[in-house]
Amino acid sequence: MTADNKTSNTGAEFIADSVQGLGIDHVFFVDAVLRETLVALEKRGIKRILAHSEKSAAYMADGFARATGKLGVCMAQSVGAANLAAGLQDAYLNRTPVLAITGKKDAMHQYRNSYQEVPHAPLYESVTKYQADVDEIDQLPYLLKQAVRSAFTGTKRPVHLDFMHYRGSDIEDATLQLPAGVYAQFVTPDAADQAPASEASLAAAMSRLVAAERPMMVVGMGADEAGIADALRQFAEKFDVPIATSVGGRSLIETSHPLHFGVVGTYSAPYANEMLFDADLVIYVGCHTGDQISCDWKIPATATPIIHIDIDPAELGRNYPNTCGLAGHPVKVLEQLVAAGEAQSRAAWTAKCAKAQSDWVASYQDIITSPQQPIRAERLAYDLSDALPDDAIVVADTGFSATWTAQLTEFRKPTQQYIRAAGSLGWAFPAAVGVKCGQMNRPVICFTGDGAMHYHSSELETVRRWNIPLITIVNNNSSLGQGLRSVKQLYKDRDGNLDDLVNFHPINFAELAEVYGIKGMRVERAEDIVPTIKKAIELGEPVVIDVVTDADCNPQPAWIPA
Repeated sequence: MTADNKTSNTGAEFIADSVQGLGIDHVFFVDAVLRETLVALEKRGIKRILAHSEKSAAYMADGFARATGKLGVCMAQSVGAANLAAGLQDAYLNRTPVLAITGKKDAMHQYRNSYQEVPHAPLYESVTKYQADVDEIDQLPYLLKQAVRSAFTGTKRPVHLDFMHYRGSDIEDATLQLPAGVYAQFVTPDAADQAPASEASLAAAMSRLVAAERPMMVVGMGADEAGIADALRQFAEKFDVPIATSVGGRSLIETSHPLHFGVVGTYSAPYANEMLFDADLVIYVGCHTGDQISCDWKIPATATPIIHIDIDPAELGRNYPNTCGLAGHPVKVLEQLVAAGEAQSRAAWTAKCAKAQSDWVASYQDIITSPQQPIRAERLAYDLSDALPDDAIVVADTGFSATWTAQLTEFRKPTQQYIRAAGSLGWAFPAAVGVKCGQMNRPVICFTGDGAMHYHSSELETVRRWNIPLITIVNNNSSLGQGLRSVKQLYKDRDGNLDDLVNFHPINFAELAEVYGIKGMRVERAEDIVPTIKKAIELGEPVVIDVVTDADCNPQPAWIPA
């Protein structure tokens, strides 16, 4: 500290202090970017995970943020900026707070055909909610602070900072001088906003709830906050309302809860949409009412009365006109509603919903207990439930990996968690690496397909290098299973080779794992699924489980009204 009570730090040290101040213990990057910062991070005990692609680094940061509730940080140099931006799509769609840092050349190199240089702002415009150019050292504390604030306030989403000079940055080396007290304010995160809903909107919502005979909740990832499970239980139990979820929201309340109804939308079992369509009030909680959750806005019908709870007022009534909107923090708003209303009973309705769910599961018994070889993918997803420790995290890819796990994998304990891709095939494996980095003391199981695993299988080396004890289950049917049915229909009355469109050369991912120095296991019999997963978890080391499955497994189509 100098005589005038000011603290001097380089830009690199300031960034490292800020990361540490946010409680972040891992960052994810591709060389070469902010190397002085990476050195400063090491001195503060923060692990620097070098990935094999910029998309992988973004997916890892996304998984880390989803698992911890903290900011995910990923970095890439100028030439990798486009790849890093592409990797932020899933985080944007899922409402995940991620900070993407890129480097760029100085002003005199811009717009002059500099080697490997293109404008970065347009690349990030559609996948971030805030971006800024950091061109000189004095901007750094203000812009970094605002980026973090933007990532966490309102709808959480990725943010982007573009640093002048992609190597040997002047900003990293320059000295930042701030009063000591001000410095601490910049590197310490703000308290989270717990905004309540207005009294008028609460009264209007309670009026609708009291009048409803067949209400149903639909809970999305925008409600994924600390305390949400307790808030959902209290609301559902007091007002006797079934709890449906989006795919990603499946474990926000344990599936063993009597009022847990299942997933609705295009990835749902048929019973779920049919019952939601019959509801006379739908209560959306942190759910964006997009085309997937509503089957192209057919379920519920457009005129259905809606109560919509979301932190972002712009989402309220976006797609359903008959909406009573409650703008506020989902946990806080649910607590307000519980405090405002009298208990209600809807025994006939909740019993009807529960029976619809149990009847569907009963109708699937022959499939989920089938000893068939190759193994039914449905059985793999269902048996996974019995292998999960009480504190397990399952990270699922998109496509059928999401369909099977959302419909059939059960999360019976409040301490179990389900995280799924918002749409980017191949996301799950690198994202699960980030999840495990954020939750080293919990079992993390990646559920992915062979088509998805091929995207980023090089990150097996990253897992081996850091000895990250991640369990990866590959649903291996040597094809893009979700597309197989459609392609077969396409070729039904035509000559040609459908294999070109959806099928792969058979690969044993257990053997591939061994090449990387990772334990590999192969499952070819259904009865071996549960014991193999349990054994892999007990080893406490990285394991890849290759499960040979039938490519012709197809879920029942989601129910849609005529």
